[in-house]
Amino acid sequence: MAISTTTSKQSPLSRYIPPKGMFETFEGEAPYLEKVKEWGLSAKKEFWYKDRYQHCLVKIKGYEVFGETAEYNTLVVEFPDGALTCIHPAYLKEMQSSNFGKEIIEQPDNAPKADTGGMEQTTVSETAEIASAQALAIPKKNVKPAANKETKAQKETASKLVLPEDKVHFTAKVKQFALSWNHFNEDNEEVIVFQDVRIDQEEPIEIGLAWCSHSKTLKKLELEPGQELEFHGKIVKKSLPKGKDVEDESMLLDVSVGYKINNPSKIVKR
Repeated sequence: MAISTTTSKQSPLSRYIPPKGMFETFEGEAPYLEKVKEWGLSAKKEFWYKDRYQHCLVKIKGYEVFGETAEYNTLVVEFPDGALTCIHPAYLKEMQSSNFGKEIIEQPDNAPKADTGGMEQTTVSETAEIASAQALAIPKKNVKPAANKETKAQKETASKLVLPEDKVHFTAKVKQFALSWNHFNEDNEEVIVFQDVRIDQEEPIEIGLAWCSHSKTLKKLELEPGQELEFHGKIVKKSLPKGKDVEDESMLLDVSVGYKINNPSKIVKR
């Protein structure tokens, strides 16, 4: 029987998948709410975690970023006793449904058990969690050897930028506003596309195009295309999905954008 609790007591039978090393954390309320919205979750601090052995409230402590363009996230949630586990955002969203887990039927102690050949049976809940973790695995692509030294040199020259992990100072120009499809919410959301993006440091890095969510904070600035800006933020490799069924052509994405700026702050119009 599942344990329903909001205390530090958890079932020792639950299976946890702890994060591997460091993971992204939130730098304040606004970044947290922005990411929660991106994942299609409600704007709250605690969420239900449900498996066969327990139903308890957990908190989102951060997230892992992976994929060739950093387009995938795995949530890191904390149980009341401090234990951490990774979970796919869509799977945590499913757990918030009142119907989640009802397909698991508890058998009485005296019910006949099927012969499993000495192997433990896996519950529907566990199977779905394992499947969600497997779905996050990115298969390795077959890499063909370079035809010659010149080809190899060209590939090295065209290698991806090494991005700083901490917050940095940017200069950029507003290129356009666009609608981007959020597959977690299954709806379009407004974003800002920047051009001439540059990281100002001892050795400047020319990024070119980047994007960020058009948050309430940014909307208050009433930005316009062509406007030059300075700001602080973090940058990651994350492609911008194009919007679906966009009627306003001015909100259509007309370029491919492979970098996202998270949590822009200290924004100054130039």
